[in-house]
Amino acid sequence: MRALLRLRRRLPLPLTARLSFSSSEPHEIPTIYSFLQPSIFAPRPRPQPPPPPPPAAHDTAPRKTLPVADGEALESDLLAAVAEDRTDDAWLAFKSLAASSRPPSPPAAAALISHLAGAGGAHHRLGLKRAFAAAVFLLEKSPHAAPVPEPALGALFSALATAGSAAPALALARAMLRCGRRLPAFPVWGHPLIELTRDDAGAFAAFLKVFDEACKLVVGEKALAEAAAMRPDLAACNAVLAGCCRRLGSVADAERVLETMSAIGVSPDVESFGSLAFLYAWRGVSSRVDELDTLLDALGFSKKGFFKNLVSGYLKSSNFESVSSLILRAVKEHRVGYGNVFDQESYSEVAQCFVDHARIRELAQLIIQAQEIELTQQPMSVEDSVGFGIVNACVELGLLNKAHSILDEMTAQGASVGLGVYSSILKAYCKEQKTAEAAQLVAEISATGLQLDAGSYDALIDASMTAHDFPSAFALFKDMREARLPELRSSYLTIMTGLTENNRPGLMASFLDSVVDDPRIEIATHDWNSIIHAFCKVGRLEDARRTYRRMVFLRFEPNNQTYLSLINGYVSAEKYFNVLILWTEVRRKGTEFNHELIDAFLYALVKGGFFDMAMQVIDKAQEFKIFLDKWRYKQAFMETHKKLKVAKLRKRNFRKMEALIAFKNWAGLNT
Repeated sequence: MRALLRLRRRLPLPLTARLSFSSSEPHEIPTIYSFLQPSIFAPRPRPQPPPPPPPAAHDTAPRKTLPVADGEALESDLLAAVAEDRTDDAWLAFKSLAASSRPPSPPAAAALISHLAGAGGAHHRLGLKRAFAAAVFLLEKSPHAAPVPEPALGALFSALATAGSAAPALALARAMLRCGRRLPAFPVWGHPLIELTRDDAGAFAAFLKVFDEACKLVVGEKALAEAAAMRPDLAACNAVLAGCCRRLGSVADAERVLETMSAIGVSPDVESFGSLAFLYAWRGVSSRVDELDTLLDALGFSKKGFFKNLVSGYLKSSNFESVSSLILRAVKEHRVGYGNVFDQESYSEVAQCFVDHARIRELAQLIIQAQEIELTQQPMSVEDSVGFGIVNACVELGLLNKAHSILDEMTAQGASVGLGVYSSILKAYCKEQKTAEAAQLVAEISATGLQLDAGSYDALIDASMTAHDFPSAFALFKDMREARLPELRSSYLTIMTGLTENNRPGLMASFLDSVVDDPRIEIATHDWNSIIHAFCKVGRLEDARRTYRRMVFLRFEPNNQTYLSLINGYVSAEKYFNVLILWTEVRRKGTEFNHELIDAFLYALVKGGFFDMAMQVIDKAQEFKIFLDKWRYKQAFMETHKKLKVAKLRKRNFRKMEALIAFKNWAGLNT
């Protein structure tokens, strides 16, 4: 806290001396708002020094005294017109009341201003003009304590903010300050003004004067409840402070806001000190940076945001030496397990600024020095290293060539490049399918004696498969196996999936056969099924049969899907005898049949004319209580064997004749 007190003592002026509102500022509606001045709003003259009291009235003609009954009738007309969306009639009623000695009541004023501010379509701009004029008039002329209720003012400020009308909104705020009444709650008007002016230095400077004057009224307010309602909250104060630090770059204005916060009872937080850190780094006020550093230690605040803002400030002033020193300091003070020292935004800012100023060499030196510090600490993940952060930022910014240039510079300086620095570039090459560049980088990595991790290999293999460079994918997978990496499953699936999608069953079979003995890859029946299905799909039935035999030889148990793929392939090629052989083998094994497999066998055997085996299938269906749709097999018989005569068959093969009769009886073909 002593550091904070010293910071305050160094501020040049007390709050009361700086929060005054310039008496030379004009009080009339600026001439740019002449369109807001109907006949009842004549411009107010400037006060002349020595200042006699300004005239009490804005208009030159005496006001008419309106009977109470007439005033009430006009106000009723105004409310009715608002309710019925008759905007012009409501405005005429207001003008009549304003020209008299009886201005509208606060409820009527609220209804009118809210209605005008919310006008849409072609009437939006005119509605805002009228709402502004009405609010300014009522604030300055109405005898009511709160002539425009807060909700109506809030609606008007919000409408002006939405329209991007900073100048009228500031003029309305000045009218509130001039009228001598209690200010509305700060969120009603302050938040819209902050949003309106935060991106415009000139408008923000004007708002800063309004903010100072409003805070002076808060300090002078004796009623605690009213002062609390008028007071800006921490978020608003931080937004104003950030505007001074980041938009205006003014140390004097920022420190004045900091003192104002203290005067109105709002304590600064980490965000407040972050804005100050940015400003002091930008403006090169190193003594204040040191004070903030000490203060954060005393308060027990995290320094992550402090370092981030210092980096941004130093970069804005192109103080690259301080950026590097600060990053190295942050690495030294970093605790393993607390994530990265800086976030991706900071690394992107660093990378972009150094590259824009052609400081690749300095970036390489920074990574080298950071690596030396990181090696002395507890083991950290690759993603938490400074090298990865900077190189990955270059990649994300689309500066892939610059990222590679950083590696070249590190190598030229005789430094060992950590694998983490390589990995993000390698993955980016893979993502963009720049396989030649990726291959070159892999060669560079191998030359340094580094070993790629499984994730990098998988990215390379995926890129090769996407580019249909299957030999490269196989070679990379072989390198993975020889490097004794424990995790091979992901890359194995990448290759198998790519080959399946590209209908390359031959390569699938040879690849699977080459890795089948590797215990790190859990090969199962479905892997073989994929190859068999792919062979059958392209009509390579002999290869499918050989794969099936190889599968059985290696003691992988075929399942129903294996048999279905083979049956469908044989039926497509009208090789029904192969189905007969398969049925004999499957029946001998005692396979657990389901409806789909029974149906496939029966349909194929009927089409092939093997009715004795078909009846065996029917017996199996009855054994397993599987329902069969006889119409399907009757159709298959009629399509293929409708001219088959039992009498001719009896002379040649009595057994086959009996099977045919049995099938026809079962299918209902003899009726």
